[in-house]
Amino acid sequence: MDGIVFDSVAELYDRVRPVYPEPVFDDIAELGRLADGSRIVEVGPGTGQATGSLVRRGWSVTAIEPGADLAAVAADRFVGHPNVSITVSRFEDWTPPGDTLYDAVVAATAWHWIDPAAGYRKTASLLRLGGVLALVETHHVCPPGGDRFFAEIQEVYDQIGEPGPPGGPSPPHEIEETLGVEIVDSGWFEAPRTRRHVWSRTYTADEYIDVLRTYSGHIAMTERQRQQLFGAIRERIGAREHPVVEKHYLNIVYVARRR
Repeated sequence: MDGIVFDSVAELYDRVRPVYPEPVFDDIAELGRLADGSRIVEVGPGTGQATGSLVRRGWSVTAIEPGADLAAVAADRFVGHPNVSITVSRFEDWTPPGDTLYDAVVAATAWHWIDPAAGYRKTASLLRLGGVLALVETHHVCPPGGDRFFAEIQEVYDQIGEPGPPGGPSPPHEIEETLGVEIVDSGWFEAPRTRRHVWSRTYTADEYIDVLRTYSGHIAMTERQRQQLFGAIRERIGAREHPVVEKHYLNIVYVARRR
């Protein structure tokens, strides 16, 4: 399965996937020494959850999206924005116009779909001297005192043959910054500087189920698995005094300068 799997739910993806906190992009600007007018290649923008924040900083964004339906939604979102272009292509296959070099290559929760050997090499070839690779990872976490729903619902995942981490999502401090090792081992980049952000969104049962419908693992489930899981989610959230759940996210920002 690759990133194009989300193409089947492009409209829903656009409606329910949360945007990133603005401090994530403040970090990219600061650590990458990016300024108004910087030229950015965005890898796997989806329908533009991060693209808008890049554009608001005055950056010129060339977004490379392999999913045609996702790209079409993103193109509609940014119609009339002269500093945004959307191209349908795998990043590994894309060729920039002429000898254009860029100030940064940015991927927000998309780099795991890229072949590492080709991705780092391709990124290095696109960057000017001093250019940076900026990657954002997203993890589902549960900080101390966080919502226990996500640990409790694991038994339903076990029942349908889709086991998750024992005890539910990990606390943020237990998530290691393993991508930094991969970046250095590629041979193309200096050791990245990193920043971390924990934030949350509150969902009703139906809102949370809609988010799950855009996750690759849930898209790949059988209809019977989804019915059993979603039914249990509706029942358990509906039985709460306040029928909502609070889902915590951890973003890890990596910014690495080209060697």
